[in-house]
Amino acid sequence: MKKGQVVTGVIEKTIFPNKGILYTEEGKQVIVKNTLPGQKVSASINKIRKGKAEGRLLEVIEKAENELPQAVCPHFGVCGGCSYQTLNYDEQITLKEAQIRDLLKDVVSLTADFDEVFEGIKRSPKQFGYRNKMEFSFGDSYKDGPLSLGMHKRGSFYDIVTVDQCRIVDEDYRKILSTVLTFFQKEGETFYHRIRHTGYLRHLLVRKAAKTGEILIDLVTTTQPGGAGQGMSEADGSDSQCLEKERNTEAFQKEQDMLERWKDALLNLSLDGKIVGILHTKNDRVADVVANEGTDILYGKDYFFEELLGLKFKISPFSFFQTNSLGAEVLYETARDFIRDSYEEGGLSSLNGKIIYDLYSGTGTIAQMLAPVAGKVIGVEIVEEAVEAAKMNAELNGLHNCEFIAGDVLKVLDNIEERPDFIVLDPPRDGIHPKALEKIIAYGVDRMVYISCKPTSLARDLEVLQARGYQVERICCVDMFAGTPHCESICLLTKKAQ
Repeated sequence: MKKGQVVTGVIEKTIFPNKGILYTEEGKQVIVKNTLPGQKVSASINKIRKGKAEGRLLEVIEKAENELPQAVCPHFGVCGGCSYQTLNYDEQITLKEAQIRDLLKDVVSLTADFDEVFEGIKRSPKQFGYRNKMEFSFGDSYKDGPLSLGMHKRGSFYDIVTVDQCRIVDEDYRKILSTVLTFFQKEGETFYHRIRHTGYLRHLLVRKAAKTGEILIDLVTTTQPGGAGQGMSEADGSDSQCLEKERNTEAFQKEQDMLERWKDALLNLSLDGKIVGILHTKNDRVADVVANEGTDILYGKDYFFEELLGLKFKISPFSFFQTNSLGAEVLYETARDFIRDSYEEGGLSSLNGKIIYDLYSGTGTIAQMLAPVAGKVIGVEIVEEAVEAAKMNAELNGLHNCEFIAGDVLKVLDNIEERPDFIVLDPPRDGIHPKALEKIIAYGVDRMVYISCKPTSLARDLEVLQARGYQVERICCVDMFAGTPHCESICLLTKKAQ
């Protein structure tokens, strides 16, 4: 095979994350992303490495027998997300379970019978309209096209699909997106161009609580609306500087007037939820990331409240919080059940007076869930804003035995005097740093729970944990991302008797 060659075949199976395996007539294996088992597809070879080939999907020639005639979302196939929407939900769960089984079975079998410890996948309470946060991007759908607002087109770093009919969010999101896009199209505002590094509009963040219905809206822009500050006068010296200052002052006032009108357009919307905050965040970084270099409150406040399992959480625009609130309740209830059941007769009361580490604690959700039955919970999280939110949330819920520390787990562990009796791990997608994992293992706790959003990272870390004396007792997955290939995994590990 060679690059550019077009191959055709049937997808034999799909491995995590959404990589279909196709065999050519010559028996050569090709991996084609965004495909489903049973589809007949054509693909263009775009990578060959060590005899393995990857192809870019060109066309689904024939659907798989278990596929729906049409996806619910009209953006399916063009938008880069939700690649499982042509499967009914039962089929999605079956496919994800098979992928997790393939990934973890050999690893877990080092210390346990996989079929005995694996408990399958729990479903998301909602298949559609479940997300509580969206980061929409401004751009164009094709080069020099009209302003768009939405998600990146599949396979493209630049083109943006206006997802005004997206189904993984509710109608409030769709109304907000359409209103914002129409407003700035009429204003003639430009989007930030990633190559030229010019333009104003970058991202739109929308967050909505599932339980309280509170909505937070944040517009992320550069500090150059309408080309402000561009084009110097031919005058020299102080005259030029004065003229430039006048231009910048005028541009700033025009921006403020425009943002005021934008705010009013949002507040005039008829929504099921309630807008509690409208914000404007500045970001002049070259990288295409959602970053905060200063935020102004245009209306209301810069936070909203969500509720999980009877606890209240204060969430800011950039705080980490599970994107599926109802699914998060299933996830954390499952983790709590794992911990309770592992202590048999004593249940959670066995943790009375004990020290619990909640590593990679985010806004402290798990820590606060366990705090009422623990002596003390110590959370460690590298994002300072999340740590501050965790502290406020613990105070909000009347929990005074929680300590939250901002810093890298690898370094912070060296400075904590209290040794843990139980450890909860909830790392980011890439898993745990190998050196940090060694420090965690060195505590020698009898039990730990590992929550993972990327099963490949979990598989890698489980190999180390099992080699160092731990065995898998229970594994369960929770589908937090219906319509996509992703899911969360929860694993209970116990230390083997010497």
